[in-house]
Amino acid sequence: MHVVMLLYPNLTQLDLTGPYEVLARYKELSLHLVWKDVEPVRDGSGLRILPSCSFADCPQADILFVPGGLGIAALLEDQQVLDFLRRQAENARYITSVCTGSLVLAAAGLLSGYRATCHWSALPQLALFGAEPVAERVVHDRNRITGAGVTSGIDFALSLMAALFGEDRAKATQLMIEYDPAPPFAGGSPSSASPETLAAVRAITNAFQAKREEVLRRAAAALTPH
Repeated sequence: MHVVMLLYPNLTQLDLTGPYEVLARYKELSLHLVWKDVEPVRDGSGLRILPSCSFADCPQADILFVPGGLGIAALLEDQQVLDFLRRQAENARYITSVCTGSLVLAAAGLLSGYRATCHWSALPQLALFGAEPVAERVVHDRNRITGAGVTSGIDFALSLMAALFGEDRAKATQLMIEYDPAPPFAGGSPSSASPETLAAVRAITNAFQAKREEVLRRAAAALTPH
């Protein structure tokens, strides 16, 4: 089975590499890191990741995956990227994302009428595209599987592997990577964070959120049924 994983400048690498670590452990899967060309791609923190193929030579996806990151703002109005996702989605068995990657799927018209999730800071914006925002770690709706923010990528991947290969194998993978979260602090989600911490994070991100919402609204207005 071919797993097509979108690369793009300024992505959040853990959105990609968390699921990659899980999926790479299954011999039934062939993973492809895909961008417009095969030049190294810089993530949002400067890490360089090498695509394994370009859009032009990418195989048909059985599983289509889009990670999130600051770089999605450029993708939301990039017709080359959106058309690539639409073409791949036509025959994909699963259409998936982590974090704000779901907003890119939504901008391509691939989440209209579906329940979906993403990073808590952008969750309400899924509704702009006719998706139903759901504040859960992983959301399954038919053949759409979406993960919430960043670290939920591992949860997403284990859930996907359970759907494909059964819970026993997914549980074994979870043990092999010692995925047994015990965060040093409570407050990793808006529901558990203190009001002070939540306010501080919102203050840091408000300007960026406002700019992203402008782009999202334009993308939603431009979206036609596919």
